Amino acid sequence: MAVRARTCGASRPDPARKALPWPSRGSRLGPGARRRAAGPPRPLALLLPPLLLLPLLAAPGASAYSFPQQHTMQHWARRLEQEIDGVMRIFGGVQQLREIYKDNRNLFEVQENEPQKLVEKVAGDIESLLDRKVQALKRLADAAENFQKAHRWQDNIKEEDIVYYDAKADAELDDPESEDVERGSKASTLRLDFVEDSNFKNKVNYSYTAVQIPTDIYKGSTVILNELNWTEALENVFMENRRQDPTLLWQVFGSATGVTRYYPATPWRAPKKIDLYDVRRRPWYIQGASSPKDMVIIVDVSGSVSGLTLKLMKTSVCEMLDTLSDDDYVNVASFNEKAQPVSCFTHLVQANVRNKKVFKEAVQGMVAKGTTGYKAGFEYAFDQLQNSNITRANCNKMIMMFTDGGEDRVQDVFEKYNWPNRTVRVFTFSVGQHNYDVTPLQWMACTNKGYYFEIPSIGAIRINTQEYLDVLGRPMVLAGKEAKQVQWTNVYEDALGLGMVVTGTLPVFNLTQDGPGEKKNQLILGVMGIDVALNDIKRLTPNYTLGANGYVFAIDLNGYVLLHPNLKPQTTNFREPVTLDFLDAELEDENKEEIRRSMIDGNKGHKQIRTLVKSLDERYIDEVTRNYTWVPIRSTNYSLGLVLPPYSTFYLQANLSDQILQVKYFEFLLPSSFESEGHVFIAPREYCKDLNASDNNTEFLKNFIELMEKVTPDSKQCNNFLLHNLILDTGITQQLVERVWRDQDLNTYSLLAVFATTDGGITRVFPNKAAEDWTENPEPFNASFYRRSLDNHGYVFKPPQQNALLRPLELENDTVGILVSTAVELSLGGRTLRPAVVGVKLDLEAWAEKFKVLASNRTHQDQPQKCGPNSHCEMDCEVNNEDLLCVLIDDGGFLVLSNQNHQWDQVGRFFSEVDANLMLALYNNSFYTRKESYDYQAACAPLPPGNLGAAPRGIFVPTIADFLNLAWWTSAAAWSLFQQLLYGLIYHSWFQADPAEAEGNPEVRESSCVMKQTQYYFGSVNASYNAIIDCGNCSRLFHAQRLINTNLLFVVAEKPLCSQCEAGRLLQKETHSDGPEQCELVQRPRYRRGPHICFDYNATEDTSDCGRGASFPPSLGVLVSLQLLLLLGLPPRPQPQVHAHPSRRL
Repeated sequence: MAVRARTCGASRPDPARKALPWPSRGSRLGPGARRRAAGPPRPLALLLPPLLLLPLLAAPGASAYSFPQQHTMQHWARRLEQEIDGVMRIFGGVQQLREIYKDNRNLFEVQENEPQKLVEKVAGDIESLLDRKVQALKRLADAAENFQKAHRWQDNIKEEDIVYYDAKADAELDDPESEDVERGSKASTLRLDFVEDSNFKNKVNYSYTAVQIPTDIYKGSTVILNELNWTEALENVFMENRRQDPTLLWQVFGSATGVTRYYPATPWRAPKKIDLYDVRRRPWYIQGASSPKDMVIIVDVSGSVSGLTLKLMKTSVCEMLDTLSDDDYVNVASFNEKAQPVSCFTHLVQANVRNKKVFKEAVQGMVAKGTTGYKAGFEYAFDQLQNSNITRANCNKMIMMFTDGGEDRVQDVFEKYNWPNRTVRVFTFSVGQHNYDVTPLQWMACTNKGYYFEIPSIGAIRINTQEYLDVLGRPMVLAGKEAKQVQWTNVYEDALGLGMVVTGTLPVFNLTQDGPGEKKNQLILGVMGIDVALNDIKRLTPNYTLGANGYVFAIDLNGYVLLHPNLKPQTTNFREPVTLDFLDAELEDENKEEIRRSMIDGNKGHKQIRTLVKSLDERYIDEVTRNYTWVPIRSTNYSLGLVLPPYSTFYLQANLSDQILQVKYFEFLLPSSFESEGHVFIAPREYCKDLNASDNNTEFLKNFIELMEKVTPDSKQCNNFLLHNLILDTGITQQLVERVWRDQDLNTYSLLAVFATTDGGITRVFPNKAAEDWTENPEPFNASFYRRSLDNHGYVFKPPQQNALLRPLELENDTVGILVSTAVELSLGGRTLRPAVVGVKLDLEAWAEKFKVLASNRTHQDQPQKCGPNSHCEMDCEVNNEDLLCVLIDDGGFLVLSNQNHQWDQVGRFFSEVDANLMLALYNNSFYTRKESYDYQAACAPLPPGNLGAAPRGIFVPTIADFLNLAWWTSAAAWSLFQQLLYGLIYHSWFQADPAEAEGNPEVRESSCVMKQTQYYFGSVNASYNAIIDCGNCSRLFHAQRLINTNLLFVVAEKPLCSQCEAGRLLQKETHSDGPEQCELVQRPRYRRGPHICFDYNATEDTSDCGRGASFPPSLGVLVSLQLLLLLGLPPRPQPQVHAHPSRRL
C-alpha cells in the first residue's frame, strides 16, 4: 500500500508512541484496488513505529485458520491503544495547551466556587425577589376586601351601566356562532390599543385591566355585573403596584363567581375549541382558596341509574378530580349493595396527574346493577378517611356522593363515624332528571357540614363540582388574618403565554355582615395571584462560573422541581401543573432520596456522592462524582440546591486590562483570519444587552463583531466576565493553531479536523473547510461531547448519531467522521480545573482500513499473512474478514469501527441493530449494564381517530320504539335528552368530533406522554475475556476487551454460521410507555410534606346554608314546545345561571 512520508512537525512523541500514518482518501477504490494502484510493496517498518514492529514479528501462531488466541487479541488491543494515543498526543495538543495556559498566566485569575456561600446568596436573592411580590399581593388583597365592603349591592344594575374591557370580545366578534354576537351584548365593552412587550411575550395595555368570564356564565347576570362594578377599583392598585415594582408581571384577581380581572390588559388567547377556562379550576386558585383535602368520592351504580344518568356521573367525577391539586389525596369507589374501589387503589392516594388519570380511566368502566346501599358506600368512605397508616393531607376531610336519589338517610352510620364532632363534611349530588324525593340527600349534607347540589344535565357539571370550595373556605375566612398567608404554587404554564411560572396566592375574604348585628360573612371572595416567570428566577443563578456540568436546582414540598436544567416539558397543558419530581429529573438513587428528603424538611446540607448521569443527547450513562449543597429559601415552601463536579470548584476569570492585547485577540474572531487560523464558533450567550440573537452562528458572530466595533469589553451594557473570557480563549486557541496544528498534515493521519472548545465559549475548528461539516452545538455547555469529556478520563469517542429508521450514513462525500475528544486538566498552584476540551475528527473509512491492519498478523512483508494448506496461523481481522468479525463499540453500545465494509454505513447505530446475538452475549457477560428510566416530559402524536360517524358524543340515542311511545315523551329521560341537546346547541364542542374541531390546533396534534428510555454503559468487567455464545451447531466464539484510556470495547467474534439460534434483541431506542405501574408506586409513595397551615374547622361556622333543590319538573306542553322550536330551527338560547349563595350578594 502506498504510504506518504511523514512530515516534520513542531513536536513529536516518543518514537515508541508514534502514530500510524495513513493515505488520504482519493478515488473510491476498494482495498485490493488501492493495493494494486499503490505500486510496489513497502516495508512494514514504514507502516508501524519501530517498537510496535517487534511484538508484531513475535506474534504466536496456531493451527490453520484457528480463532485467535487471547494473548494475540490482547496484542492487537495494545496496538490500537498506542495508535489512538499517538494521534491524540500529536494533534490533540493537550500538553501544549497546558503550556499555553501557563505562559499566559498573567492574563487570568483562578476563582473559587464556594458552594455554601453561593447557594445561600442565590437563596437570599430569590427570597428578596419573591418578597417584593408578596408585598404587592398584600396591598391588592387588602384593597379588594375594602372595596367590596364599601360596595353597595344593586339589584337593578344593567349591562349598559358597566364599562370594561372584555378580553374575549375580539375573539367573539370573529366567531359568528358566539353567544354574545347572536344575542347582542349590551355591555359597554372598551376597544383598546396594545403595544408589544417582551416581558409579557404579548401585546399589552398598561392603562386598563382586562376581564375574562367563563363561557358557561352569563355576563349579564346581576351577580356578575355587581362583581364587575366593585372590582373596577382594583385597576388603580394594579397600576400603583407596577409603579413601585416595574418587574411585576401578571397581577390577577380570580373571583369566586368565576370573573377574572387581570393587569395589564391583553386580549384573551382563545383556543380553537370552545374556551373552557375557568379561573376557579386553575391550580393556583384552588391552592389559595382552601386548605389541603382528603376526599373520598362514592358513586351510586345501582340498577336505577339509567345509562344517561351514569354518563353524567362519570363526567361529574372526572370534573371533580380536576378540582384537586398535588396537595390533596383522593380515592373513588362505586357502590350498590356493596362498595368497592373503581381502580387498583385501595386507599387514599395523592391527587397528582398520573393518579387522576388512573381514576378517570377506571370510572369509565363503571356498570349499573343491583340495588342502592348508601350504608355500604358511606362505611367504605369513612373507613378510608380513618386509615392513619398511609400518607395523606390530614386537613379537610370530605365525602362526595353522586346518586340519582334514595330514601335511606343512614343516620346510624353518621352517628357511628362522624357525630358529634362532624370532622368529615358530606357533599351530596343528585344527578340526572328524576322524581325522587331529594330531602334525604339534603339532610345528609346539612347535618354533616356539607352542601347539596343538583346536576340535572351536562351543563351543570362544571359549576356544581367546584362550588364545594366555597364551603371549605369558610374556616379560612373566619380565621381572619391568621389565614392570610401567601402560598407559592408548583410550576405551571401561564394561560396568557408567559411560559412557565410560579404564582404567589393570597385569599380575599368577604368582610361584610349579612345585616346589622348579624354574623360575619364567611364566604371567600376569591384569590389574588401574582406571577413570577421561571426565567426571572433563573437569572438570579450563576450560569457560566459553575462549568458545563454544574447547576442550580430548586424543589417544593412535593419534591417537584421549580428549577432544574432537565425541566424541559415538550408540550404544555395550562390546565395541569408541570410536576416533574427531582428523582425523575435525575437518575434516582438512595443518596438523592436522602438529599430530597432533607430539602423538603427545610434543612441545610452538603454531600459528595457517586451517581449516574445521563448525557445531554440521552444516549450515554456516566458514573460521576458530584457535590450537592442545599439550603431552604426562607418565607417560601422551596429549597435550593447546588450541584458541582469536583473539577468545577475553580474557574478562570480573564483579566485583559491591556487594550492592545484585546484588539489583537479580537482580530482572531474575524472571518478574514479563519483560512489560516481555523474557523471559530462562538457560544450564543448574552454578552451585551444590545446584541441581536440568532440561531445561525455565522450571523450571530457577525452581529457580535458589529457590536464590538461600537462598544468595548468593559462597557457597562455588557457582561464583562463573559466578554473577557471569550476574547482570552480566542487568543489561547489561536496559539494552539500556531504551535501545533498549522505545521501538521492532517491527511497523513486520515484526520478530517482538529478542534478545541473552551468554557469561555470558543470552538475553534481547523482547517477552516472542516467547519462546513461541523454539527456540534456552538454552546459548549450544550454539547454532549464537551460535557462527557469533562466527566471521563482519557479519550471519548463519539460516532455520528444514527437512527435505525433513517437511511444509512452517506459515505460518498468523504465527510463522515468520528469525534475523539479529551479534557485539558490544569493544575495551577494546587488548584485543579478543566477549562477546555480538545480533539480530532477521524476519517471513518480510512480508519476502518487502519483498524484492520492494526488487528492483523502482518509480518515484515507488506502483504498480509495468508494461511496455506501446509501452514498454521490464526485468523485476523484483515485477511479473514469473511469469517471473523472485529468491531470497536463505545461505552453506550454504539458501533464505532468494523472490519466489515458493509457495516461502515451502520457506524453510530446501537450494536444490537447490527449483531443482536453478539450484543446480547456482551450484556449477559456483564460487559454492559442497562439503565431504564422514564421521560415524563415527552411529546407524542395523537392516536389516529376512529370512525366517529356523525352522532353526537356522549348522548343517549332513543330508539324508534321510544319515539312511538307516549310514555317515553313524558319521562325524565326525554326531558334530560332535550335539555342536553339545547345545551349542545350553544356549547357544540361537547358534541362535535374532536378531530374535525381541532384541525390545525397544535394542542391536539401533539400531546404529553411518557417515554421509556434505555441506556447501556460499561459494566464491572475490565479484563480481557473469552467466551462462547452457546447455540448448538451455531455456537460462536468471541473475545472482548476494554481499550485502556478510551471509552471503547474491542470485540473479535466468529461470524454467525447460521440463523437458527435467534436471541432476543436488546432495545436502546426510546419507546412509548404508560410509565411505571401506578398501582405499585402508590404502595411506596415518595416522601413529601403538605403546606404548614390547615384551616378545616372553626367553632363559629354557620352551616345552615347547605343547598336546596331547584328541580324543574318536566311537562308535556313544554317538551312539545321545545320540539317545535328545534324543528323550526329556532333554538332557544338559555342563559346559564350563576349558582351563587344568597350571601354572595355583594
